[in-house]
Amino acid sequence: MPPSVQNQPGGRVVWPCVEPFSEVHVSEPGLIVVDIAAGDDETALAFQEAVAARWATAVADRTTREPGRPGVRLRCYVDLRQTHER
Repeated sequence: MPPSVQNQPGGRVVWPCVEPFSEVHVSEPGLIVVDIAAGDDETALAFQEAVAARWATAVADRTTREPGRPGVRLRCYVDLRQTHER
Protein backbone atom coordinates (compact mmCIF):
# COMPACT_ATOMS: atom_id res chain seq x y z
CA MET A 1 0.00 0.00 0.00
CA PRO A 2 1.43 3.46 -0.91
CA PRO A 3 2.33 5.84 1.89
CA SER A 4 -0.43 8.17 2.98
CA VAL A 5 -0.77 11.26 5.11
CA GLN A 6 -3.40 11.74 7.81
CA ASN A 7 -4.88 15.20 7.47
CA GLN A 8 -6.87 14.89 10.70
CA PRO A 9 -6.63 12.46 13.61
CA GLY A 10 -9.20 9.78 12.86
CA GLY A 11 -10.09 11.62 9.65
CA ARG A 12 -9.67 10.98 5.95
CA VAL A 13 -6.52 9.58 4.48
CA VAL A 14 -4.97 11.80 1.81
CA TRP A 15 -2.92 10.17 -0.96
CA PRO A 16 0.03 12.40 -1.83
CA CYS A 17 -0.08 11.48 -5.55
CA VAL A 18 -3.60 12.84 -6.13
CA GLU A 19 -3.72 16.38 -7.47
CA PRO A 20 -6.15 18.83 -5.84
CA PHE A 21 -9.22 19.89 -7.82
CA SER A 22 -10.88 23.28 -8.16
CA GLU A 23 -13.84 24.13 -5.94
CA VAL A 24 -15.83 24.99 -9.08
CA HIS A 25 -15.87 21.27 -9.95
CA VAL A 26 -18.01 20.55 -6.87
CA SER A 27 -19.64 23.95 -6.38
CA GLU A 28 -23.21 22.64 -6.71
CA PRO A 29 -25.07 19.51 -5.59
CA GLY A 30 -24.74 16.78 -8.20
CA LEU A 31 -21.24 17.70 -9.41
CA ILE A 32 -18.51 15.19 -8.58
CA VAL A 33 -14.86 14.52 -9.32
CA VAL A 34 -13.97 10.87 -9.92
CA ASP A 35 -10.34 9.79 -9.51
CA ILE A 36 -9.82 6.38 -11.03
CA ALA A 37 -6.89 4.13 -10.15
CA ALA A 38 -6.55 1.00 -12.28
CA GLY A 39 -4.01 -1.61 -13.26
CA ASP A 40 -3.98 -0.58 -16.91
CA ASP A 41 -5.22 1.99 -19.44
CA GLU A 42 -7.97 -0.23 -20.82
CA THR A 43 -9.57 -0.78 -17.41
CA ALA A 44 -9.49 2.91 -16.42
CA LEU A 45 -10.89 4.05 -19.77
CA ALA A 46 -13.59 1.34 -19.74
CA PHE A 47 -14.76 2.51 -16.30
CA GLN A 48 -14.82 6.12 -17.48
CA GLU A 49 -16.89 5.06 -20.54
CA ALA A 50 -19.38 3.27 -18.28
CA VAL A 51 -19.82 6.42 -16.18
CA ALA A 52 -20.10 8.62 -19.30
CA ALA A 53 -22.80 6.32 -20.70
CA ARG A 54 -25.00 7.16 -17.71
CA TRP A 55 -24.19 10.79 -16.79
CA ALA A 56 -22.81 13.91 -18.46
CA THR A 57 -19.06 13.52 -18.06
CA ALA A 58 -16.02 15.58 -18.98
CA VAL A 59 -13.82 12.70 -20.03
CA ALA A 60 -10.05 12.38 -20.13
CA ASP A 61 -8.49 11.00 -23.31
CA ARG A 62 -5.46 9.46 -21.62
CA THR A 63 -4.28 8.11 -18.29
CA THR A 64 -1.26 9.18 -16.26
CA ARG A 65 1.45 7.09 -14.65
CA GLU A 66 3.55 7.97 -11.65
CA PRO A 67 7.12 6.66 -11.87
CA GLY A 68 7.78 3.93 -9.33
CA ARG A 69 4.08 3.26 -8.66
CA PRO A 70 2.00 0.51 -10.19
CA GLY A 71 -1.02 1.15 -12.40
CA VAL A 72 -2.51 4.25 -13.97
CA ARG A 73 -4.64 7.19 -12.85
CA LEU A 74 -7.43 9.06 -14.58
CA ARG A 75 -9.71 11.89 -13.44
CA CYS A 76 -13.10 12.80 -14.85
CA TYR A 77 -15.76 15.30 -13.86
CA VAL A 78 -19.37 14.11 -13.66
CA ASP A 79 -22.67 15.98 -13.51
CA LEU A 80 -25.20 13.63 -11.89
CA ARG A 81 -28.00 16.10 -12.70
CA GLN A 82 -27.70 15.29 -16.43
CA THR A 83 -28.51 11.66 -17.14
CA HIS A 84 -28.50 9.92 -20.51
CA GLU A 85 -31.64 8.05 -21.51
CA ARG A 86 -31.20 4.34 -22.11
